[in-house]
Amino acid sequence: MKCDPTLYRATTPSLAVKPRLIRHLFLPPLIIALMIGLGYVGFWTSEHFGIRSLGENGQRQLELHARAVESEISKYTYLPSLLELESSVSQLLDDPSAEHRQTVNEYLDGLNRRSRSRAIYVMDTTGRVVATSNWRDVDSYLGEDLSFRAYFQNAVRGQPGRFYGIGSTSGEPGYYLAHGLEEHGKIIGVAVVKVRLEAMEERWQRARLEAFVSDENGIIILSSDPARRLKSVVPLSDAIKEKLARSLQYYWFPLNELQPLARETLAEGVEKLTFPANSEVKADEEDISYLAQTRPLSDTQWNFTLLTPLQDLRREAINQGILVAVAFALVAFLLIAWNERRKVIATRLAAREALQEANNQLERRITERTADLRASNDRLKSQIRERRQAEETLRRAQDELVQAGKLAAIGQMSTSIAHELNQPLAAMRTLSGNTIRFLERGQLDVASTNLKTINDLIDRMGRITASLRAFARRGDDKGRASLGKAVDAALQVLGARLENTALQLHRQFDDVQVQIDQTRLEQILLNLIGNALDAMQAQPLPELWLEGEEFDGKYRLRVRDNGHGIDAEARKHLFEPFFTTKPGEQGLGLGLTLSASLAAATGGHLGVEHPASGGTTFVLSLPLVSPTPAEPI
Repeated sequence: MKCDPTLYRATTPSLAVKPRLIRHLFLPPLIIALMIGLGYVGFWTSEHFGIRSLGENGQRQLELHARAVESEISKYTYLPSLLELESSVSQLLDDPSAEHRQTVNEYLDGLNRRSRSRAIYVMDTTGRVVATSNWRDVDSYLGEDLSFRAYFQNAVRGQPGRFYGIGSTSGEPGYYLAHGLEEHGKIIGVAVVKVRLEAMEERWQRARLEAFVSDENGIIILSSDPARRLKSVVPLSDAIKEKLARSLQYYWFPLNELQPLARETLAEGVEKLTFPANSEVKADEEDISYLAQTRPLSDTQWNFTLLTPLQDLRREAINQGILVAVAFALVAFLLIAWNERRKVIATRLAAREALQEANNQLERRITERTADLRASNDRLKSQIRERRQAEETLRRAQDELVQAGKLAAIGQMSTSIAHELNQPLAAMRTLSGNTIRFLERGQLDVASTNLKTINDLIDRMGRITASLRAFARRGDDKGRASLGKAVDAALQVLGARLENTALQLHRQFDDVQVQIDQTRLEQILLNLIGNALDAMQAQPLPELWLEGEEFDGKYRLRVRDNGHGIDAEARKHLFEPFFTTKPGEQGLGLGLTLSASLAAATGGHLGVEHPASGGTTFVLSLPLVSPTPAEPI
């Protein structure tokens, strides 16, 4: 036998709700926090090892490009000292005649073309240029006083002159190598070679290399990005700026400081620099981070700095962090799914066991209670039979009561009916006697008229007795009745009482078909109209209203009078059996009770209203057979 699942309901584990609620509230934020944390750890780890790898690779690049710069500079180091071997140079310094100057100028011009330097010139010990390779040019150095240059001051003292600056005559930047020319252990002049290093910048740009060279003052003199050139990589005080401005080493450039947005020292000579988006460097791009590796150049006080962009590394580190976070989220999801699956399986097993146990218990209970149900079923059948018998007895008693009410009404109407029958009988007796005499006299027309009158009186007596017989018949709960015919029949039965009163009758209803037996409807209306006539006996101008309306599939008929009304105490017992307000034995107190019972048996209702203007209104509501009303009466 299968058990009904609705019979078993597991008790709600109130204590088990709290851990589940705690898990649902705190587990998602915890997982999100761990995702963010692990993602950041993955990002930091990837960036850290990526920077280390870039640093190792950048160290090799740094060494390679630094040696290239050193090679570019050192290949011109020998050139100034070579002029000591040229006798025409020493002759010019001893005798600065025009002939000797022209000879040296042509020699320097040829030497400059062969060495591919920018310019070569010779100065005397006062710092004035006595011969130069660009003697043909408009901006020739010939005759210029360059004693203020640091490279001349070092060379005239017998020290190597190494100098980067911007030419005061041509305005071109260049690297100057100076050497003091000696004769018999005495310096007689200075030879200077000017070299342009912009070719290295062009090679860096073609190779898309980010690098720059800063001199002994911390000023960037070579850079793959022209925007960085002549910027300071170290803070310069106002005194140093003024000193450099007087030396005209950098002409009149402002020597602004190249300030990164962020600076982080990773190791000696290794920094992490971030330039802002609104800086003068890469102003059209977002913030850029670089790995800056610096190495000093040999034989100079210069430093070579290699910049390795970290944007690709940062994007890769971000991707690694996202990958770690997603992997953790996937693993967490799989673990949660596995845990939920395990719980579902365990719950199903426990529910199956509990259901089996409940099923067994229900089977035992059903078996134990089957006998009780059978006994209860037998008792119920017996009670049903008894109730049906009681209902049948009650129905018969009700019919008998209705019939008794009819008979009582007939008994009350016997006097008026006898009066109705006596009048036509007396008239018939007189007319019959007259008819015999008229026939004897031969007045056939008058006799025929009397016979017709006697025939009409007989029809009238037949209608009175037919109405009385129809009213006395037993009715049925089911059937259909015409409201107009029922009203006419009730008025005809009460015709004698109506003739004795000056009643004003108002008929405002439709001749509709209602669901009730015709006889029972006539009995209800006879009771209601008869009660209204009783209530208006002391009224000098009695009025009776019969008003009808259709409402919600039913038809309401209001029987309203202008009688004395019903007092408040009598209203409480109005529909109780054997309760009446009529004096003596004029009423049995069953009329309203029977009428309400007959209306309720067909699905209708009988109620009462007490208008403020006086009188009483009984409202009879009966179901309609057809929703379409007939023509108004």
